[in-house]
Amino acid sequence: MIRFFLVAGAILAGLAVALGAYGAHGLEARVTPERVDTFNTGVQYHMYHAVGLIIVGALLAIGAPSTVFWAGVSFLVGIAFFSGSLYTLVLTDTPVLGAVAPVGGVAFIVGWLLVAWAAFTGSIGGDMTLP
Repeated sequence: MIRFFLVAGAILAGLAVALGAYGAHGLEARVTPERVDTFNTGVQYHMYHAVGLIIVGALLAIGAPSTVFWAGVSFLVGIAFFSGSLYTLVLTDTPVLGAVAPVGGVAFIVGWLLVAWAAFTGSIGGDMTLP
């Protein structure tokens, strides 16, 4: 799973760059400025969590527990539901899809809380006390 998260994170980061470029140069003539902003919000969170997936892969490589694996799954779900719904909302002009975005947002939050829990319990990073 280490390789999966590293590869998925790298591919999704590249995709975020491509979508960001499309949002900056290809959408302006097709949608309102507010919709461009919505699309860019999807891209922004997409990139943050693609980097998060790379971090998950790195943590798993140093022996992080399954909690971190589930954080990675949460990030993937978040990208699909949050960013995916915003992209689809903008490209298809289907406002009802905005209601799906909070599911992805919750998945993002859960993922980061799982990483925090793994660090807090000492499951990653070893003894976190100062010498």
